[in-house]
Amino acid sequence: MVEIPAYAKLNLTFEVLGRRSDGFHEVMTIMQTVGLADVLRIEADTELKVECEYPELAGEQNLVWRAAVELAKAGGIEPNAKIFIEKHIPVGMGLGGGSSDAATALLGLNELWGLGLSFEDLADIAAELGSDVSFFLWGGTALAQGRGERITSLSPLPPLAVTLVFPDLVIANKTATMYSKLTLGQFSDGGVTRQVIQILTSGRFVRESVSGLVFNAFSEVAAQSYPALREMCRQVVDEGGPVMHLCGAGPAFFALPSSEGEHQRIAELLQPYGAGVYLVSTVPPEQCGLGSLPTSI
Repeated sequence: MVEIPAYAKLNLTFEVLGRRSDGFHEVMTIMQTVGLADVLRIEADTELKVECEYPELAGEQNLVWRAAVELAKAGGIEPNAKIFIEKHIPVGMGLGGGSSDAATALLGLNELWGLGLSFEDLADIAAELGSDVSFFLWGGTALAQGRGERITSLSPLPPLAVTLVFPDLVIANKTATMYSKLTLGQFSDGGVTRQVIQILTSGRFVRESVSGLVFNAFSEVAAQSYPALREMCRQVVDEGGPVMHLCGAGPAFFALPSSEGEHQRIAELLQPYGAGVYLVSTVPPEQCGLGSLPTSI
């Protein structure tokens, strides 16, 4: 058996450039893996099994199942493996947990089955599974374009503390719902993302250099549609805390705290809202994606 972490992500920028002819939206986003991870335990078996402590995430309804089937098809074999998913990333919060699990399964099973498929082959499969899946083959700091499947690695962020906030809110059919609420006013030209890339490539990244550039096209939509999110963010800022930013299409959000004390202050302020508040750190590419694989299986 092999254990592989599947890290969560946040979006430093998330710009929607417009709607494509295929029905998807053209996006430009900088993603960053953070130290909150599911754990996949993978071993050989006589059939395909995907198990999880949460029954609703087990079996064929999990994207990991489809990842295993598509990978086996590409390798010309039967998808015989047992995959147990130990969940730590909250579901439906915008942190990419399901996509990360699927990418991690591709990497682990490619090794376990001895397929020897190239990274490009895995990326092609990942792109068909979902828009965010490709990013998790890399991890670290990366630019995602197209509908999210075209990945370019960027200069990694320095070690950075991040406060993650998980509101007590479930958005049904979240991704489609949030995209349906976007108007032309939320579309942009990718300029903010390009500015952040310039900062990263110049090696000038500090917390203050991007404090006004962290951007998410869904922020206004989320604030209007879910007043509780706006109230929570306002509560933190009104008490002298940092600006909170949406993770993906939400409803989770994050802040770049200057100290553990500031993180604790955020947790105290949001306790009445029943939100989960966690302190994590940025995770470099060598600790995730291909770098997370063991040297032997």
